[in-house]
Order: sequence, then structure tokens, then C-alpha cells
Amino acid sequence: MTHLDDHTTVQDLMTLLSENGIDAFPEAMRILVNEAMKAERSLALGVQPYERSPHRQGHANGFKPKTLNTRMGPLTVQIPQVRGIEFYPKALERGIRSERALKATIAEMYLQGVSTRKVSQVMEQLCGFEVSSTQVSRAAQLLDDELDLWRSRPIDEIAIPYLVLDARYEKIRHGGSVVSCAVLIASGIRDDGRRSILGVSVSLSEAEIHWREFLRSLQDRGLHGVRYIVSDDHKGLLAALKTRFTNTPWQRCQFHLQQNAGHYVPKVHMRAEVAQTLRDIFNAPDEAKARERLAQAVDSYRKRAPALADWMEENIPQGLTVFRLPPSHRRRMRTTNALENTNRQIKRRTKVAGLFPNEASLLRLVSALLMEWDEEWLTGRSYLNMQAQEISS
Repeated sequence: MTHLDDHTTVQDLMTLLSENGIDAFPEAMRILVNEAMKAERSLALGVQPYERSPHRQGHANGFKPKTLNTRMGPLTVQIPQVRGIEFYPKALERGIRSERALKATIAEMYLQGVSTRKVSQVMEQLCGFEVSSTQVSRAAQLLDDELDLWRSRPIDEIAIPYLVLDARYEKIRHGGSVVSCAVLIASGIRDDGRRSILGVSVSLSEAEIHWREFLRSLQDRGLHGVRYIVSDDHKGLLAALKTRFTNTPWQRCQFHLQQNAGHYVPKVHMRAEVAQTLRDIFNAPDEAKARERLAQAVDSYRKRAPALADWMEENIPQGLTVFRLPPSHRRRMRTTNALENTNRQIKRRTKVAGLFPNEASLLRLVSALLMEWDEEWLTGRSYLNMQAQEISS
């Protein structure tokens, strides 16, 4: 296969792929990773190669080869070196922990005989090489120790005024049967406006006791300053919140409320109308106007859709707590969408496994993913401007 130099253009890559087909994928990936790392080094140094500038942060210092075990097989890349500042390409850091967790999970399934034929194929695609039981055990233990420290870390350094809670389910093998396992996740908006993954818990039940113990663990680790909580109407959660966060305002996710309303719409042609009615309520300028629109909607549907009217009257007020927040915070804090997006990303990885051999294996993979996202959130942009006015009582 033809090898290209470090100044490969996009057109060169296209030529490489067109001439060599899928056999060129590993080489194309090697080139792209190398170029990405060089670009990242230039950004860290504050100058382009051979550029002179008084704002230079350090100096390029050649390259160091490193072989990566990827899904396409071993890939040898050239890691840019620098002197004068600390630098390591994020392209190589990103995903390492979750990839290790996923490989360990798949390998555990293979060793325990869970869908052996299917799992062996997935292992080959994911790892690109055989994994021994000794390697799996050692890698899993090292990773578990790291993740245990992260899950139990203190979170008392800064107040968390906004708390977001959500749950999802995965299939695990338990007692010879396949059962659903609840994954509880808590994230928060810190006083500095940044998001943080606060904790995760895995259990065969999403009952009140699981939620209560999860919330207690957050408080024991130093969670404080919570003035507003948003979640869906999860089983057992509301009872647990009354125990652990007495009198803290609770917001029911507006997105889920709109989904739930669909079950009470008696005729298909009414669905768009009902959806728009709910949007009008939730997009009201203030709580008083929202309640006025809700009352009008209930009266409108009382005869045409009595079950819907009763449901709206009882449930929609739970989605109006967000009006107590500063206007600039409401759109992002009226749903659990921030965690919903996280859950979708988790699903992309867990569906590869399909069936987990135990709770510990599931907890490992989810924790690894959440730990990586937490690091990104805490070093990224602020999620909200917390200099806005105080929350209304």
C-alpha cells in the first residue's frame, strides 16, 4: 500500500482510499490521527510549525511512535512531543477508559459463556486481538479500583443548586434468568454554572429504597445547596425525595409530560392539537399565565376528552415549577434532556453488549462513560450563567 507523508491533503486521502479500497482504512486513519495530533500540538503551543511569535507557549520536540490496539487492528501513530509545557493529545485520551470497560465487559461475557458465538464475533470487532482471562481479570480490577474512587469522591467543594435525576434499564443475567436492572444517574449544575456527573447506582430495583439510598449516598459525599430538582415521575423517586430533600422544589420533566399526554388523547387527529396546547402552556411568559392556559385547556377538553382533561389537571402543574427559576435558566432546566442525551450515548455502547453477565459489569461500563463525560463537562464551557437572579420561593 502507498504511504503518504505528513503533509497529506484531503485529496490525497481520497486518492488513497479510491485506489486501495477498504484495505486503506487503517492507513487513512493513521494519517488522520497523526494530523489531528499535530494540529492539537500547534494549538497548545500557540503557533504553527516554523512560525515565530511572542505568544509561543513552548517548542515542538519531534515525535514518539506508539502502537494502539484499535478495532481495525494495531495502528502505529506518531505522538507529537513538546518541551516547555505539558502536552498529551486528547485524541488518544478520549474514550480510553470507556473502551477498556467495554472490552472487559464483552470479555467477561465470553468467559462466562453468555451467547458465546455472538460475543466472540463482537470481541474480534472491538478488540482486534484475543484477550486472555488473566488479562481481563487484571484490567477489570485496575479499572474497577479507579471507578470506585470516582464514584465515592467528595462532592462538597461547591454547591449544586440544580439537581437532575434520571433512570434507565439494561438487561443482565441474574440467578439463571434475564432481568431488567435499573441504572440511576444524578447530574447537577454547580454554582459556577458547569455541569457535573454526581453519581451512578445500579440495582435490580428502581423502588423507593434504591432511590433513597442513592440520594443518601450523594448527601453523605457532600452534596449541598440543592434548591431545585428535575426528573421524570420515576417509581419510588418522589417518596425518596420527600425523605431526603424535604421541601426542595421538584420539577417534572416537561418532555416526558408531553409524551405521557399522548396516552390520553382519544382520537389520532387530536394529537397535534394537544401537543401544541401543551407547548403553549410550557412556553408561557410566567407561571400565572401558564396556569391560566392550563385551566382553559382543561375546560376545552372536559367534554371532548374527559380522561385527558382529568390527567392534565392533576399532572401538568408538576411541570410548572420551572417558572420559579430565572428566565434565562428555564429552557435548559425544564426537562431532563441533558441526561437524556447522556443516556442515549450510554445506550449506543451498552447495546453492543446486549446482555450483561452481572450488575458489576454493567456498573463498570456506565461508570467509565460517565467519568469521561464528567471530565469533559468540568473543563468545558459553563452550562448556565449563575449570576442571574435568585430562585423564587
